[in-house]
Amino acid sequence: MIGPMRPLFALGALILSGCAAGAATKPVATVVQLGPSDRPYVELLRGPPQSVSMESGAVSLAPHASVGEHDTEDYEELLVPLEGRGELRARSQAPLALSPGLVAYTPPHTRHDVVNTGDVVFRYVYVAARTR
Repeated sequence: MIGPMRPLFALGALILSGCAAGAATKPVATVVQLGPSDRPYVELLRGPPQSVSMESGAVSLAPHASVGEHDTEDYEELLVPLEGRGELRARSQAPLALSPGLVAYTPPHTRHDVVNTGDVVFRYVYVAARTR
């Protein structure tokens, strides 16, 4: 089981003025605090009306755990490692090492997994935006 998350930093999300099709309200500039949590996943943005199409979350993976293989579908995804080490394992290519200071991109319609390759918790933020 993953222990409580330490406060990591304040994640500021500047959402430009605009409105998703059919949304009742326009997104506004937002700051989300990543604080203590005992959960392996914390939602940061969930899309309209918080953003035009962006979704994001903070993930904490126990040593040697994975999020499970999944598909980005109509989303492109950015991974921002905060602590620890991991790999982005996308089909049809070699695994990509993930660690703080690096940012990884996963294109739409890509089957992939994120795996903690270390002996400590791997923490990262993902940001996904709809492409259609």
